[in-house]
Amino acid sequence: MTNNTETQTICGLRREDFQTTLNGKKTDLFILRNSKGNEVAITNYGGAIVAIMVPDKNGVRANVIQGHDNIQDVINSPEPYLSTLIGRYGNRICKGRFQLHGKEYQLPINNGPNSLHGGKKGFNAKVWDALQMNDQTLVLKYVSPYGEEGFSGEVRVTVIYQFNNDNELNIEYMATTNKKTIINLTNHGFFSLAGIANPTPTIDDIECQINADYYLPIDTTSIPTGEIRLVKDTPFDFRTAKPLGQDIDSDNEQIKIGHGYDHCYVLNKKEEGELSFAAKIKDPKSGRTMEVFTTEPGVQLYTDNWADGYKGQNGATFPRRSAVCFECQHFPDTPNHPYFPSVVLNPGQEYRQRTFYRFGVEK
Repeated sequence: MTNNTETQTICGLRREDFQTTLNGKKTDLFILRNSKGNEVAITNYGGAIVAIMVPDKNGVRANVIQGHDNIQDVINSPEPYLSTLIGRYGNRICKGRFQLHGKEYQLPINNGPNSLHGGKKGFNAKVWDALQMNDQTLVLKYVSPYGEEGFSGEVRVTVIYQFNNDNELNIEYMATTNKKTIINLTNHGFFSLAGIANPTPTIDDIECQINADYYLPIDTTSIPTGEIRLVKDTPFDFRTAKPLGQDIDSDNEQIKIGHGYDHCYVLNKKEEGELSFAAKIKDPKSGRTMEVFTTEPGVQLYTDNWADGYKGQNGATFPRRSAVCFECQHFPDTPNHPYFPSVVLNPGQEYRQRTFYRFGVEK
């Protein structure tokens, strides 16, 4: 494992604070830097992004992603998915059950009556093999053994993080299997464009746009009902930008079930798998913007509805609704909805997806 970072970082995180050995595998901190002097910090424990340092309209850099400042806090976080990689299956599967090649599979139940984000110990809680290729590229690999968390097949996963000179954080995912299985990978970045602080400001004023005419309504356990519903004339309409807080507590059954937004949007696509615009947010105070592009058919909008002010990196605290997540993915509970885009991966096929987050400034 190589890491060409100097000890000096602008995010204030220290490599040695992320170094330990878990089950014989070493954890570490990796710093990606671009020509503009901005940086992204990632640990190979769960692929967690612990810093994204980008400037505001006055050129002042701040960390715009929630994370921790040492490996023990990452491992024991009150939010186990905090800005981590998610797999084998991002989002929920109803009662943890699905059929594949005529056989029923049962996954661990870890979210009400359902299975969430790959089970009790998903990809967010694994030490990935890491190789930093250059100043801007980190390659993470993980082999998920046959039967892990109840899934079939041995799955080999590669995730490439690249932070380029256009302030784009690219995440590319590849996976193969030796037996028919299901897969739905994503990254659960908790973004705070105002910059993390004590306390980190609420996202209420963040202006949000989502390129989707439809979303997936959920039942009381947050499983899609199967309906694909128009966003028009609902609190879920972000086709033109509006503040996240505008309708977040509206008198709407779906909002009440999610305690805010925790819903999958059906992205407008010209063709399946095209890399296209998914969402954009802007912090009116700092002028920072973030655009999301993805090859995935859906994006889960989550407005951090359960945080309680726990402690994050460098003395920051994370109150309820101090972050927004855009989890680019296939739809929740797809194996139980035959008309949703398939999540089946067969031997000889390669799972591929690409998502990138572009950071900018608008005065």
